[in-house]
Amino acid sequence: MENSLSIYLKSIKIPEKSSHKGQNGRLLLVGGSHLFHAASLWSLTTASRIVDLVHYASIEENNKIVQNRKEEFRNGIIIPRSEIESYIDEDDCILIGPGMVREDQKSIRQLADKKQKYISKIKNLKEVNQIQDEGVLTYYLTKYLLEKYPHKKWVIDAGSLQMMELSWIPKNAILTPHRKEFEMLKFKVQSEKLKVFLKTKKLDEQLKLFAKEYNCIILLKGEVDYIASPTQFEKIEGGNAGMTKGGTGDVLAGLVAALYCKNDAFSSAVVASYINKKAGDDLFKTHGYWFNASDLSNQIPKTMKEVFERTSPK
Repeated sequence: MENSLSIYLKSIKIPEKSSHKGQNGRLLLVGGSHLFHAASLWSLTTASRIVDLVHYASIEENNKIVQNRKEEFRNGIIIPRSEIESYIDEDDCILIGPGMVREDQKSIRQLADKKQKYISKIKNLKEVNQIQDEGVLTYYLTKYLLEKYPHKKWVIDAGSLQMMELSWIPKNAILTPHRKEFEMLKFKVQSEKLKVFLKTKKLDEQLKLFAKEYNCIILLKGEVDYIASPTQFEKIEGGNAGMTKGGTGDVLAGLVAALYCKNDAFSSAVVASYINKKAGDDLFKTHGYWFNASDLSNQIPKTMKEVFERTSPK
């Protein structure tokens, strides 16, 4: 992996001295809920240190939290969810899902049956945003955006990842499940033949099969991260038990999406996984196991500087 990792690291675009605002990435982050405030903020904080501009679209309550922290978030614009579509075309990548509420599939079906006449008439973002149940809103907002804008670069995480149907996955989207979420994705597979393969194959083969079937990139988070595309596969070791804290996955999602703005999907996933784990190991040297997601987000730029100074041509 060491030789191939060096290739991936060298492929990542580093901002040029002559570049100006907007050339080093523009990211749209759709996330957050009344229940989960911090998750999307960890993704936001991490990404805003890497790309030139982040458009942050959450519920009004979370938008106000970010607005109040504006001194920490200088490179972004806060937008209401009703205006998401005004920014999608101009942004390089969209991260959807951090901090968004999930709902079990049974509840979704029950609500859809109860309000079938209304749900079947959802034709625009305004009608989606009128849904009051946040779990069901996650389902339909994710569906609406992924199906309407399949040509965009997508990173699908957390609530959106858990709620989506597999048929919605856009080509070359990066999915960031942990082990339990990957099991949920496998459960949704419709092909009986693929289901059998996924039950009988080893984990690496399962990931390769899934990535090939849905033409996507899977970054499976864990003690060892596995990254699979339809044609490539890598695993990243490292990290430590301090990274089991809540929010570290949101940090990783923000890092993946930020890199994906100006790089290919597979390299972005591999390098983000490596940087994230190395940042955790760098923190371990000074903090032991006792650090949190905010510490990890703060460490990411320091670790990136050291890694890219070491790997960049002299």
